[in-house]
Amino acid sequence: MNIQTVAKLTMERSTASSGVKMALLSNRMEGIARKMQNTLFRTARSGVLNTAHDFSCVVLTADCRLLATAESLPIHTLLGPDLMCQAVRRHHPTLKAGDCYIHNSPYEGNSHAADHCLIVPVVDEGGTPRFFVLAKAHQADCGNSKPTTYMGDVSDVYEEGALIFSAAKIQSGYRDNQDLIRMCRARIRVSEQWWGDYLATLAAVRIGERELLALGEEFGWDALEDYAESWFDYSEEKMIQAIRRLATGAATVHSGHDPFPGVPDGIPVNVSIKIDADAARIEVDLTDNVDCQPCGLNLTEGTASTAAMIGIYNAIKDHSVPVNSGSFRRIDIKLRENCAVGIPRHPASCSVATTNLADRVSNPVQRGIAEIAPGFGMGEGGPIMPPAMGVISGKHPGSGEAFVNQIFLGITGGPGTPTTDGFLTLIHTGNAGLCRQDSVEVDELHHPLFVNGRQLVPDSEGPGAFRGAPAMEAEFGPIDGCEMTLIYTSDGTINPAAGAAGGGAGALADQYKRRTDGTLEKLPACHAVKLSPGETVLSYSCGGGGYGRPETRDAVRVLTDVAAGLVTAERARDVYRVAIVTDAAGFPAIDEGATAALRARG
Repeated sequence: MNIQTVAKLTMERSTASSGVKMALLSNRMEGIARKMQNTLFRTARSGVLNTAHDFSCVVLTADCRLLATAESLPIHTLLGPDLMCQAVRRHHPTLKAGDCYIHNSPYEGNSHAADHCLIVPVVDEGGTPRFFVLAKAHQADCGNSKPTTYMGDVSDVYEEGALIFSAAKIQSGYRDNQDLIRMCRARIRVSEQWWGDYLATLAAVRIGERELLALGEEFGWDALEDYAESWFDYSEEKMIQAIRRLATGAATVHSGHDPFPGVPDGIPVNVSIKIDADAARIEVDLTDNVDCQPCGLNLTEGTASTAAMIGIYNAIKDHSVPVNSGSFRRIDIKLRENCAVGIPRHPASCSVATTNLADRVSNPVQRGIAEIAPGFGMGEGGPIMPPAMGVISGKHPGSGEAFVNQIFLGITGGPGTPTTDGFLTLIHTGNAGLCRQDSVEVDELHHPLFVNGRQLVPDSEGPGAFRGAPAMEAEFGPIDGCEMTLIYTSDGTINPAAGAAGGGAGALADQYKRRTDGTLEKLPACHAVKLSPGETVLSYSCGGGGYGRPETRDAVRVLTDVAAGLVTAERARDVYRVAIVTDAAGFPAIDEGATAALRARG
């Protein structure tokens, strides 16, 4: 064997060994983020965390680049953690072991004030910061002027009322800063519940810190830094490959949020997308939009950027691309200051920054990519926050103890894609189905609440070759002896989830109060409704938009939907052009001849 062959084999073995090591360390990093999440999920006190799973845990490099996320909510974690860690470094140039910072400022990278983030620098024995760990947990109450974490009807952050922490040091030397703890206990309505959630979040970041210190001791810090750079390079290469499968082109897609308090004409959203497949770059320009609005819907820099990126990752149809700062290198998001879907200027309120208007950015991006590159992209996911995803508050009968919590009792919204029907429990584009629908029984055990029922609504899907998810109806109210306030911020009562590539729109959201005499009162889209015993709220979520022309849908899929009660035979004929009859056994069946005639009409 000559020297050139030996050198080649040695290099191949070294490359293979490096690849195996990178894969192992990647799994270890993801495992650390997962341990953090498991800790928070199993020890948190509020239902929005221990039932709905509305939290995220991530690992970042010492220079604030996102490295590992496990199964975190996209709207929490793509961009934003980097900006928050930069704020920690900016306000605290010297980082020490045992430090922990609380951060929820919408003006320095966070989502909305209800998402309390704990950030810990992982500092080695020599005093050098090596990584950051961050846990973000949605609070059931964050000190707002009303008992909700979604204040859609406020004019500014002062009317919103939440405590705002800008990289405030809540622990030094692993000991709590009691000044900050007392502030939270005094301001937050359910202080014991907040305290339990704080401890759960703190445990999550401390476990992440412990595991990273052990990993550094096992492999060496230099090896971990080398791994991070290699992982970023690998992720960027995977993103290059994914973008090159798309077509080069540009599109401007228009969307808009429904009229709301403070914005009686709604908020129009313009999204311009450019794909350069040869250069493997995607640009999303959000600068051609209105200034920050006098309501709580404004996005933060983190959520505006992230919302655009969610649409991209949804649309490229390659889930093997790691979502981290490496693959982010191929994406350019253009924002401007003092913009409703850009970088907010104090004192604009961003109380609802993770959901409503964020989805009005993500959805046009994935729909626009469907226009540029047929076979990619998605329809629009259903707009969010119907009453069945509202915040309930009141006092338990008997004990008089206060309760505040967000419920997740009935939301669907998944859009059709080029290959699949809409994900039934998406909830909304920003959480990608990672939040969980509540158990009726668990909610009834935790709160003085009674759920009359929930069910899917026939003929509410966005029709398409691949249909959107049908809407969901849910009805609930307080038990005897209890009065309850429900606050919600529902979008999609006027502007539905649009389809893509010829697909149709999903059903609109709606909401009613059922009085004790059984009559229905239509409710506003953004409202705080007070419920007495015997009164209920009837909530309808949005259906998801479809993908592709409905008349091209596989007839067997249409038959299956009819049999499942999701689509009526009339809609099958009129929209999908499939004739459904009842066979001798009483089951629905396809009339092949009539279907061929219907579809032959063009």
